[in-house]
Amino acid sequence: MRKYYDTELQELNNQLVEMGALIENAINHSVNALKDKDVAEAEMVNELEAKINHKEKDIETFCLKLILHQQPVAKDLRLISSALKMITDMERIGDQAADVAEICKILSKSSYVHNLEHINEMAEQMKKMVTQAVNAFVTKDVVLAMSVCKDDDIVDNLFVQVQKDMINLITQDSSKGEVAFDLLMVAKYFERIGDHATNIAEWVIFSITGDHKLSGK
Repeated sequence: MRKYYDTELQELNNQLVEMGALIENAINHSVNALKDKDVAEAEMVNELEAKINHKEKDIETFCLKLILHQQPVAKDLRLISSALKMITDMERIGDQAADVAEICKILSKSSYVHNLEHINEMAEQMKKMVTQAVNAFVTKDVVLAMSVCKDDDIVDNLFVQVQKDMINLITQDSSKGEVAFDLLMVAKYFERIGDHATNIAEWVIFSITGDHKLSGK
């Protein structure tokens, strides 16, 4: 019975890895859509979002079956409950990547007339956090998960800088107000994705150690 259950838990791990790959791809396409003003990249995010939503439902069903049919012991229940929490954050990351993609379709018709340095830095840091949060789960690496939580401060600080950049942009040219607002919304979605990556990392820590410190993200 234990061998069978271990096999089921490995299958859960595999499904979480698959969902993690989907959200990483969604983020990559949304960032590319922003940098290259590429509508085709933005459209691909919508396709990925549908797959992410479907995968969330599949994993949720799988977890509930494990709980109902196998009556897991404390450690296993902790892993399953953590997975249920993680997929919620993963699904929201997919939603926000899609939101960014929709804004990028609008921005593709405009000239940014602004250096996107800080937004690009946010994008790279946010992508790193998501990748490392998923990797921390796969490798059961508490130290890596903790580093993700610490890196959230970097994303938050960059968001503050982007706010200043957009204020400066509008001050210099009031006609760029709409573009500045759209870019600020993109940065806000990146900041939220960083928050969700932090949540995932915290649930990874809980699944391994049994300790969970709520970040309030």
